[in-house]
Amino acid sequence: MKIYTKTGDKGTTSLFGARRVDKNSARIEAYGNVDELNSLIGVILAEFLGVRPLSGVEPLKKKLLRIQSELFVLGADLATPQELESRVKSQRVKVPRISPSYIKRLEEEIDSWSDKLPKLRNFIFPGGGKIGSKLHLVRSITRRAERSVVEISKQEKINQNALVYINRLSDWFFILARYINKLEKAPEVTWSGRSK
Repeated sequence: MKIYTKTGDKGTTSLFGARRVDKNSARIEAYGNVDELNSLIGVILAEFLGVRPLSGVEPLKKKLLRIQSELFVLGADLATPQELESRVKSQRVKVPRISPSYIKRLEEEIDSWSDKLPKLRNFIFPGGGKIGSKLHLVRSITRRAERSVVEISKQEKINQNALVYINRLSDWFFILARYINKLEKAPEVTWSGRSK
């Protein structure tokens, strides 16, 4: 099977259910941002290979792999307009959708890590160790993806759980960045509220 189909050579692509849209549409922008986010998680997972073994890292790697899988669900959710749901169901194809259970699990993990971290009294600069810094970058890309999901929601009906999930996911990455920095003993630099 060839990787190229030539069907997108004129700047359009197919959504799930065969509807064609421009490649710069809000929907494509959103799941493209989700794809970029997922790719950076892959870079972070590769980064783990080069660090000395840290206590508690193995479960975190598994959670990142789970997030990659959930982002595929989010991408499928965004690539399948809700008005096509009945048509897709008639083809006996199950479209994966983000559900409240995804959000609940993120919240439980955020709460668990937060309990192990010093309380924040100031803003902190994105940074820390190599992995923590990249997790802060992932958080900012997650925020961009969220903005693009919000843009779709203003134009079309979408799964509202997708919007809540991407919002919660940026919080998840923020707390995970702090938690990894703590494991790596990488100090957090706080913002004083003014420039030097």
